[in-house]
Amino acid sequence: MTTVGIVEDNLGLGESLQRVVESTPDCEFAGLWRSGEEALHKVPVVKPDVVLMDINLPGISGIEATARLKQDIPGLLVIMVTVYRDHDKIFDALKAGACGYLLKRSSPAEVRRAIQDVREGGAPMSAEIARRVVEAFHKPQPPAIAPASEQVHLSKRETEILEFLSQGLANKEIAERLTLSVETVRVHLKRIYDKLHVHSRTEAAMKYRNTQRG
Repeated sequence: MTTVGIVEDNLGLGESLQRVVESTPDCEFAGLWRSGEEALHKVPVVKPDVVLMDINLPGISGIEATARLKQDIPGLLVIMVTVYRDHDKIFDALKAGACGYLLKRSSPAEVRRAIQDVREGGAPMSAEIARRVVEAFHKPQPPAIAPASEQVHLSKRETEILEFLSQGLANKEIAERLTLSVETVRVHLKRIYDKLHVHSRTEAAMKYRNTQRG
């Protein structure tokens, strides 16, 4: 069972998403919160598996709320919900820890598919945003030499998983390549995030690519 919370200041849209979640097999509605501030207070208590997060919230934005929630709950899966394909905001949200995004006009079937995708380690996003992520991987970064105390030591298995993640593979695909369970891959990813001090697949992949260049 996947528990799903919704952060949306538009009550009509929030209740519409709630009905989609409640009518989805294997999904359980965890709560509807009207602001980023409320989400920061309630999500750590309720601990849903997935959060549908409005990107444009009054007060604390959906991007900031995502970044702060991911610091406290690294395993939280956040899907941004937006009116337009605002590439800059969506890309900032991915860097903040979001797993993907949905347009507010998405059909119930698209919402259900996105929730399933993130639970399986995927990242629902358009081709344009995926291209921005790939471009970020190849953008030159200034070399940085970390002190010995900050050097990261990954196990062989963690390195293998990170390499596959940087290629864009979902958790299910990584599990199949390495003959592991999806849950085992998730456990390894949590350790990788902790060691790299990151909160999302995008951040981990970018950091890995930069390390490989060095």
